[in-house]
Order: sequence, then C-alpha cells, then structure tokens
Amino acid sequence: MKQNEERGTGSLLRPLKTIGFVLRIPQTLRYPFEPKEPAPRYRGFHLNDWEKCTGCGNCAEICPNQAINMVEIAEIQPKPGMKNERPQLDYGRCCFCGLCVDICPAGSLRLSRDYFHIHFDPKTFVFVPQDDKTDHEHFYPIEQYSIFKASLTHRRQDYEGFSPDLNFALFDPQRVPMKEVEPDKRVLSFVEQVLGYDREEARAEASRCLECKLCEEACPAHMKISDYIKAIYEDQPAEALRQIFEDNPIPSICGRVCMKHCEKACSLSIRGEPLAIRWLKRYVADSITDYQVALEQKTAEPSGKKVAVIGAGPSGLSVAYFLSLKGHKVVVFDSLPGGGGTLRVGPPLYRLPLEAIDKDVDYIASLGVEFRFNTTVGKDVLFEDILKGYDAVFVGVGTRVSRSTKVTNSDRAYLALPFLEQNKLGKPVKVGKEVIVIGGGNVAIDVARVALRLQHIQYPNEAVVTKVVSLEDWDEMPATKEEIEDAKAEGIQFNPGWGPKEIKVADGEVRGLLCMKVKAVFDEAGRFNPTFYEDELMFLEGDMVIEAIGQRADFSFIPQQILEKLEFTAWGKVKVDENGMTTIPGIFAGGDIVNLNLDAVTAIADAKVAAEGIDKWLRRKTT
Repeated sequence: MKQNEERGTGSLLRPLKTIGFVLRIPQTLRYPFEPKEPAPRYRGFHLNDWEKCTGCGNCAEICPNQAINMVEIAEIQPKPGMKNERPQLDYGRCCFCGLCVDICPAGSLRLSRDYFHIHFDPKTFVFVPQDDKTDHEHFYPIEQYSIFKASLTHRRQDYEGFSPDLNFALFDPQRVPMKEVEPDKRVLSFVEQVLGYDREEARAEASRCLECKLCEEACPAHMKISDYIKAIYEDQPAEALRQIFEDNPIPSICGRVCMKHCEKACSLSIRGEPLAIRWLKRYVADSITDYQVALEQKTAEPSGKKVAVIGAGPSGLSVAYFLSLKGHKVVVFDSLPGGGGTLRVGPPLYRLPLEAIDKDVDYIASLGVEFRFNTTVGKDVLFEDILKGYDAVFVGVGTRVSRSTKVTNSDRAYLALPFLEQNKLGKPVKVGKEVIVIGGGNVAIDVARVALRLQHIQYPNEAVVTKVVSLEDWDEMPATKEEIEDAKAEGIQFNPGWGPKEIKVADGEVRGLLCMKVKAVFDEAGRFNPTFYEDELMFLEGDMVIEAIGQRADFSFIPQQILEKLEFTAWGKVKVDENGMTTIPGIFAGGDIVNLNLDAVTAIADAKVAAEGIDKWLRRKTT
C-alpha cells in the first residue's frame, strides 16, 4: 500500500520535472547543416582506391548478403595482376560487417565514416565506390543537393573509419617457409638447394589461396592454377597433377625453374608474400611416383600423320605431348643425350637435377613419342630430308650459342653455356681460384655459383673467390632478386655498373679484367647501347674469366635456300602466325627462337598454340 502511494505521488509530480528542460537547447540532428563527428572506427559507406584495387573479387565472394557485385570499368585497362573490374555496393543489402575490408588482399577497400545518404530514388543506394581523392560524385549524383555536397568539405577530414589491418586479415600474408640447404653447406657440392614441401606444409600453403585467378591470367600458358591448388589443399595430389597436365606436361621441370609470372600477379603479394605456386607444382610432381598410373591418359586413334620436332626443350617436349594425345606420330630430334634442351645443360644440378627432367620426358615418351637423342639435324640427318619425310615440322631449337664481348683477349675467356654444359653432363671444367664472371642475368649468376662450387671441390680448405661484373647497376640487373640474394649469401662478390675493357694476360696466363665505369646501358630510345666513362677504370684480379652476356639461336642446320624464306621480327625472332606457323607452310616454331620471355612456361604456351595449328594443318591436308 505504501509503495502504491509513493508511485501515485511520483506520478503527480512528474510533469513538473519537465519545466527544467524549458530553457535547454534541444539536441537535434540537423544534418547536413550541422555535421556530427562519428566514432573513429565507424563503419559507413565504402571507399576503394582504384589504383591499388586489382579487381580480384574476394570482397564479392565473402559478402554474406550478396551486397557486392563486380562490374567492368571501361576506362581501366586490364593487365597481368589486375582486372578491369571494381566492386559495386548495394546498400539495401550491406550490413557494414567489414568482412570485405578484412579479406581485401590489396588493402584498397575501406569503410568511411560517412553514413548519410538521403534520396527518394532507391537506385542511388547502389554505386561503385572510389577513394577520398575523388569528388564523391559517385556517392551523391543528384545536382540539387548542393548544400549536401558542400558539407562534405567539413567531413573529409579523417574520412576513413574502418581500414584494413593485417593483424586481423582473413588471409595469411606470410607463406609457409621453404626448407633449403644452408649457404655454407650447399657451396661444397651440387646437392639440390630447395628441399621441397612435405604434405602438411603444402596443404598449409595451398590454404592461403584466395582463388581470385589473377595468376591464371598472368601465366603465359594460362594454367588452371586455382584448381590444382585447391586439389592440393583437399589432399588430392593425383587430381592436382591431372589439372596441371591439361596445360603443362613438364611439371617436375617447371616446379623448379619456372620464372613465376603467376606469383608476380598474386594478389597476396601486394601486402605480403605471394602464394608459392612454383613450389606447390613441384610438390605435386614429386609426390606422384608414377605419372602413368595417376593420369591414366589415353591417346586418340592414330591419325596416320607424322610430325618431326627439332629440339627437345620445353616447347618441343610440350608440342610432342599435345600432338601425341591427338593421335599423331611424333618424332623428336635432339643433339643432346637426353631431353630438356637448354634446361638439360643450363640450370645447374642444385636447381634442376637430371632425374627431375627425365621424369617428365619419360612420361611423354610413354605416350608413344619417339625420341632420337644424340642426333644433330644438319649433320646426322638433313633438314630437307625431314621436310620430305614428315607431314609437318616444329622447330624449337632454343638459343644454344653463347655470345662474346669481343674485348681484347676475349679468346682467353670461357663461354657460359659450354661451361655449364660440361659441368651438368659430368665433365667439369678446371676452374681458377679467383674467377671473374661477366654478365648480370640469371645465366651469369648460374655460372658464378657453379664456379664457386667447383672452386670448393677442386681447392678444398683453400681461399677462393668468385666475382661478378655487370654493365647494369643493382636496379637494372636482369637477374631475379632471388638468384642475386642466393649468390650473395654464398659469398659471391658483385661489381655492378662496370663494363669490360680488356682481359689482362701476362706470361700466357690470365691476370684479371680491366673495367670501365658505365655511363648508361640504354640510349634515349631504350635500345641497348652502353656508354662508358673511359677515364674511370677498375682492375679486378683474377685467373679465369667466363663470359655470360647472352645467347643466340643457331640456324645453320637449315639450308640457305630454305632459311631465306623464313621471316624474322625486328627483335630477330622467327615470325609466326596465330597458329604458330612460320612463313614457310608446314613449318611451325616456338620457344626462345620466337618469344622474348625466354622461359619454359612461355615456350609451353607457344607449343599449345602450335599443336592446335599443326593439328588443323594435318586435318586440312587429309581432307
């Protein structure tokens, strides 16, 4: 009863309490006339830095409300690692959860602190956001809201609210470390440096893939990378191998020496480390003991057509593989004792063991491809006889002739490819204790690292040194950063920005290399045209010089009357059409003699095109 009386009294007096509010200014939200400061981490409308955004679409994939749709932007030109698409937001669906921000590998997508949008047309709640460098017309397209737009000036300060933070990202920016032999141990022999992933490491690394497929566009062979990475994650290496072989028949080779165009385009690389695509390919190849059992591939019915392939490098191996699956008889000619072409004798054993090459070659042979090794076209068999005996010819001879600097006493220098070849085939060159390598590309680094290993083997417990001198300075050196860092870790000395002037010889022995300081490597038109400060000299002491300044193709096996019919590009490459055919009907080409990338995966891409072209050519001849 007492409580009821107190409640009654309180109810009677409550209206009198409102008198205290009469003179107070009401807290009214008068936006946009009086903007209010939102919380520092408020989640409002999206911002997207178009310069950073790759169009990968991970934001759309993760959105729980399907509020994000990827749309093409006409003014953006797609390129490797970037699509011409950008996210479009539907704010009738968006719940501002921020998952899109946390999954964005580029860190381009953020949530602003702008959360007001007033309009009667629901279509204006769907737009493609850009960042705060723009005039925000994409937020507020209606011209009559001049006061509304003017108020943005006050709100542009500290515009970002919820921004990407790698500590809370929904992906792992760091790759699973690869086990390698330590530098002080690996320089003592030619043991393979990279040890490879085990099953758990491979699955963990595969789990980092965001399946955006930017890598597939960047890959010259357009391999189904996302599919085989997914198969690895699901612990299905045989399925991963099948996916790989649809586009690449030499995974054991490419899993070790591929130039990784795919990894350069990986969206994870923008704020972290790219997915280890090359090492995952190697894991698949190494984990499958018998390709035949895992793949169960069958060739088509014999077509009755014969194709000659000159050169057993990546392009020759690949074209032979693809054509054999189509039922054509393929015979491969190569002067070396085994398959792989330049890869058999170029990349050192610590990078590419012979057994890794033979694993791929042996499988291609199991499909019915005939290999005639130790057979030099133009000597053991004439090119014109091949033309008469086969329905089509593919030329993939690569660039097997080393170039020389032609400086004074250059005849006393060793050339890179013969030096590497002798060592790879078990006939190592006797090296000096102080070796100088001329060149700044990957081949030069290979030569230097091989020389260093031979020094340690031939002069155990003695002081040895290998030096590299290159025209290019650090920022221009064509060798990959990975190769340079490995060489530096092994103790190889670099002298970038110097060019050879003379190999010094005294008493019949090499004494060193006289160098000039480089003024510029390229001219104003971007052409290779080195210039020097000829009065600024440096002398490098040494008892052996090896030149590794590039390679060229050797077409001496082709008779002159036939060679004259071949057309070449301005870059000195064999000209081919969209089917991979040269200017001589029935003769196709690919690999390093055709493309400028000079790598295995581009040679495979050439082979895919040429195989389709040869197949069409043969079937047209049949009809």
